[in-house]
Amino acid sequence: METIELQQTLPEVFAGRDSIISDVWHRQVAFQRGKTYLVEAVSGTGKSSLCSFIYGYRKDYQGIICFDGENVKNFSVSRWVEIRKRSLSMLFQELRLFPELTAWENVQLKNSLTGHCKRKQIEDWFSRLGISDKWDQQIGKMSFGQQQRVAFVRALCQPFDFIFLDEPVSHLDDGNGKIMAEILHEEAEKQGAGIIVTSIGKHIPLNYDRVLSL
Repeated sequence: METIELQQTLPEVFAGRDSIISDVWHRQVAFQRGKTYLVEAVSGTGKSSLCSFIYGYRKDYQGIICFDGENVKNFSVSRWVEIRKRSLSMLFQELRLFPELTAWENVQLKNSLTGHCKRKQIEDWFSRLGISDKWDQQIGKMSFGQQQRVAFVRALCQPFDFIFLDEPVSHLDDGNGKIMAEILHEEAEKQGAGIIVTSIGKHIPLNYDRVLSL
């Protein structure tokens, strides 16, 4: 996948509003593979909706979303499965981890589907992010910041043309945010991938090619 394009896209819930001031909604905007984007937002502007629309979880929007010129609303379930496995990785704000499973088990669930990473690579990421001691701990017993780091590692356990991260450092200190940025840059560069980050304030420190206001 080389391009994600939004054409006059707007959440249906916003349809009755007289005016929408946004660089994304009701515009034509394209995200290119290999580029890095920051989407800045305030609460209530549809940030989480944008993530769900692009990932195919929701279709309650007007306009068109295209992957390489194809309208995603026409994609079959099997097509979406393949896209989420090989082309598009998503780190949701709510993380979507399984609280009863350990950190390693949560990551391994994803990696077993893709076979993308060696265990040694995952162990290295855990070490760099300061959560090696949480490897066998249940997610439900970890802080949200620790969970964010586990979910981030899980998001890397697949090939991707684009990786979408929704407020990935909201509960991290600057040091861990910097380490996350370094790992993210390394992995995206290896795959020639695009990075799309959302933020309502604090954001991961990357060299952004474009900053958009939602």
